Amino acid sequence: MKPPASTRHLVVSFLGLAFALAAQPAPGPVDPWTKEVRLSPVSAVPGRHTIHTYYLANPESPDGKHVLFYSSAHPAGYVGEIRILERATGKETVLAENVHTEDAHRAACQQWLSGGKRVAYHEVIDKKWRVVVVDVATRTKTVVAEDRQVGFGQPTGDLLPMYGCHWNPGPYRDLYVWDARTGEVRVALKNTAVEEQHGAWLKQQFSGKPTSIFFPVISPDMKRTFFKIAAGNGGDNYMAKNASDRQGSVCFDLETGQMKWFRQKWGHPAWMPDSRRILEVYGAVFDTENGSQDMIPNWPKYPFLRGSHPSASPDGRLIVSDGILDPANLKEWAIVVVDAGTGKWVTLHRFDQSQGARSWRRNDPHPIFSADGRRIYYNVSDGPFTRLCVAERP
Repeated sequence: MKPPASTRHLVVSFLGLAFALAAQPAPGPVDPWTKEVRLSPVSAVPGRHTIHTYYLANPESPDGKHVLFYSSAHPAGYVGEIRILERATGKETVLAENVHTEDAHRAACQQWLSGGKRVAYHEVIDKKWRVVVVDVATRTKTVVAEDRQVGFGQPTGDLLPMYGCHWNPGPYRDLYVWDARTGEVRVALKNTAVEEQHGAWLKQQFSGKPTSIFFPVISPDMKRTFFKIAAGNGGDNYMAKNASDRQGSVCFDLETGQMKWFRQKWGHPAWMPDSRRILEVYGAVFDTENGSQDMIPNWPKYPFLRGSHPSASPDGRLIVSDGILDPANLKEWAIVVVDAGTGKWVTLHRFDQSQGARSWRRNDPHPIFSADGRRIYYNVSDGPFTRLCVAERP
């Protein structure tokens, strides 16, 4: 016996709906960033620069309650304060005052340490550099090293990488690590070991000038670091583009003491969450274990051609980057989120980036995800003051 016509029609309708749903593309990781994204400045206080340090350092505390930034009323941003802002209330607390910086590009390299219990930064006093760590609860400051600057550690870890002043390192040419658990500074890698392994390239690249390890960045698992090489040009003028020559990328294993990977170029590298691969500009991904290179498929062609800063989401499924979308308008920058698996991308924010802090080395947006992947922090220079902003998806 055939079912009634109404029943047959219902079955056909359900089948049609099922086929229609099956034909729809599955939602991808970039989809939550395509609508109802809220854009806002982190602080509502006017009349000052607010700058998060870099695309390699998440300014949000590990517990998500505070945002760390550098503030300055100086036109170029050369002197200011290290502050934390409570996200729920907007209340600000000053951790350090009268902090003198190298430029507004990375500000004081302020960063979280020890799960949010400490904040590290560097500053210059009478042309002498020092690395300082602040206990957030007590506001106690400790000078952990002099004549050195900081790279970037991990906010949940206790290791802080440091290096000698790249323009004139003096005796401090090695990779140094300060351990918050012990309060001790150790030499993690001697620069002579880098020279022994890559001497021919160093001699050719830097015309035989003495070199030093520069700008180390520790991996998410805190077992590796990458850095580049610098050859200082002498003197004490750190506010100059030619203060040193800088090039090359080296990956070093802090546990085994082995150099794992080397590349003759340095773009704007960032660790992938697996602590094995390194993301670079143009969507390139390098495997530091076997030396292979992959490309994120369908990477947008024009964006990111001029000094972009890509970084990965905590799960590695998304890449956020700043960049110029229109070659006819180099003043306008954008924040773009890219699906690391397919290359599908969406523009979150377009803005004028030609104003802001009048530093000799200008400030860039430097976008980076929060630890839960729901927010993206970046700097905007669309007026007289550079402002730290946040994009938050629903």
